[in-house]
Formats: sequence, C-alpha cells, structure tokens
Amino acid sequence: MIGENFAATGQLMGTVVAVQANFYRVQLDQEDEEMREIKEMGEQEPPHLPYPPLLLCTRRTRLKKIGQQVMVGDRVVVEEPDWAGGRGAIAEVLPRQSELDRPAIANVNQILLVFAVADPPLEPYQLSRFLIKAESTGLDVLLCLNKSDLISPPEQQKVSDRLLGWGYQPIFISVKDGINTDQAARYLSHKITVIAGPSGVGKSSLINTLIDSLQLRVGEVSGKLARGRHTTRHIELFELPSGGMLADTPGFNQPDMDCNPEELIRYFPEARERLAVASCRFSDCLHRDEPECVVRGDWERYEHYLEFLDAAIAHETHLHQQADPESTLKLKSKGKGQSEYEPKLESKKYRRISRKTQLQDLQELYRDEE
Repeated sequence: MIGENFAATGQLMGTVVAVQANFYRVQLDQEDEEMREIKEMGEQEPPHLPYPPLLLCTRRTRLKKIGQQVMVGDRVVVEEPDWAGGRGAIAEVLPRQSELDRPAIANVNQILLVFAVADPPLEPYQLSRFLIKAESTGLDVLLCLNKSDLISPPEQQKVSDRLLGWGYQPIFISVKDGINTDQAARYLSHKITVIAGPSGVGKSSLINTLIDSLQLRVGEVSGKLARGRHTTRHIELFELPSGGMLADTPGFNQPDMDCNPEELIRYFPEARERLAVASCRFSDCLHRDEPECVVRGDWERYEHYLEFLDAAIAHETHLHQQADPESTLKLKSKGKGQSEYEPKLESKKYRRISRKTQLQDLQELYRDEE
C-alpha cells in the first residue's frame, strides 16, 4: 500500500525553490500519490500547510561530507518530514539535466529574456549582449519585448524585422494593457524558465501578471539614467498556474562577457547560418582579418561581435594572468566599466623611489662630502 511505503521510507520528492543561508525551501510534488494519501488522512497534515506543502529543509551531513551542493531548481529526496513544524531534511540530490552558474540554478529548460521597447528605450548593443549571454548557456531563448503599447504598429514592425534579421522572433507584450501576456504564458507551461533582462523593463510586473498570487516589488525607471532600479534580491522559483516554474533573477545592466573567444561566433544565429553552409579556411578562425573567412561581412551585428570578441579575449587573458603569476600583463581600468591590459613595469628603474630611500641617500651624500 502506498501509505505503508511512505511510512517505511519517510521520503518524498520535491524541487528546491529557494536557498536561504543553510536552509532550503522545497516544494513537494503535486502529483505525489503518497502526499495525496497523507492529505486524505487529515490528522498528519495541519490545515495551515498549503498543498503541495512547502518545507524548510536542511541538508544531511552526509551530503556536506561528499561536497554535494544544493541549488535552486534541484530535484531532491526529502525524508523525515515534520508536518507540524513544516520542516524536513534533504537526503539526496538527483542528477541535474542542466546547470547555470550565474544565476546559480539547476534543471532550467529555457531563458525568457525581457526587454522594453520604450521607457527605457531599446538599446541594440545591450540587447545583443544579453542575447549572447543567454545563447552561451545552450538553452532555448525566448525574447519578449514589453511596453509595446508605447510604440506605433509601424515602429513595432520595424523592430520585428530587425530582430528577425538577428535570428529572433520576438513576442511583443504589454503587461500594463494585458497584450499577449497569455501567449507568453503558453511558452512557459511545464518548463523551468529563467526570466532575465535589465532592471526596469517590467520583469516583476510580468511575473505578477502570470502568477496572480504573487505581488513582487516593482521598481520604477530612473529618470536620470533611463535605467530601472533593482527590485529582485535573490533567486527564487515560482510555480505557474499552467504548470512549470519561473525563476526571477536579480536585474543587471551589463552581463559579463566571459565566454570562450573561439566559441563566441556560435552565439550569433545569423553567423551560425553562414557556418552551416560553408567553412572558413582556418579551423581556428576568429573572423577578423583571416583570409577566406565566410563569416566576416555585411551583417548588422558584426561590429557587436568584434567588440564582444575583444572583451572575451581580455577575459581569457585575465584568467591566464591569474593562473600565471609571472605574467607580464596587468589589467588597468579605463573608467565607465571598461578596462584594458598593458605591460607590467618589470625594471626597478621605472618604479618611484620612496621618500625614506631618498632621505637615506641624501644623508649618505652629506656624509661622503664631509
């Protein structure tokens, strides 16, 4: 009998929806037959607990000893649930289907990238940077453009045509007017989706629309910087009414360009199309000045590619420098979030002499003259 099996093992399946210090909030599976039987028994589950219950769990010492980390999105086995206290213990972490490090989340199926077409204005370079970061995960990328009520249909068509040239079919939505939000919701059904994008584009508002029971804090756009203020402080999974889960992530304006320089070109769909029908002469072609390159040419985001390539090479050089203390390069800030590498000054003659040394030399000079 199912109830007897539960009594014998004391284990349940669930998903980690949030991590708080050394505690993990685990949402137990809705379709767990053992949980349904416990719910029907009535006495073992207090009426104040939601169904499926959300338990605050610790990690078993055995998992700590083997170095098993627990991430948001992990599928876990929970044992010894305390229904009265809403507590439990994570006994096992199941193998992950996917894993992201920034944000740290497991078993994600796709990325929902949200931008605004106005207020703040759509910045092609910033959008391209987010798209590259999303493509580098290897997950499906869904692009939603919010605040479409602020632009005219011809302007919307112009933006759509431009992004189609990039290889993306955007969904134009308006959270404020409820335009196409149901269409966006259909793409999220029965999947774990990470929602990302700059601050102030309406991510929290969209989540509040998709999940009525939530009321996430919504930020306003800074008038001075035309950027949104940060409202999300940590990663958390929210259950969608139609099935699936949505992960909100802290907003940021410029994701790091920490991908491999040789792989960067694969994150541009329009470049992938060219490489699908022909190959460059050199297998290690970086598509800058190399002869017989099939990628280099007249496509809109080629200049973006060159800038991102420089950033990726700089990042890789920085990693090598950290691994090699004898490196002759150092990272120097140029301001406005930009940096470059320059040679270290190896010779002592380029270093400024300290005042103490100067004073000692001067005293010795006086003694010599006497």
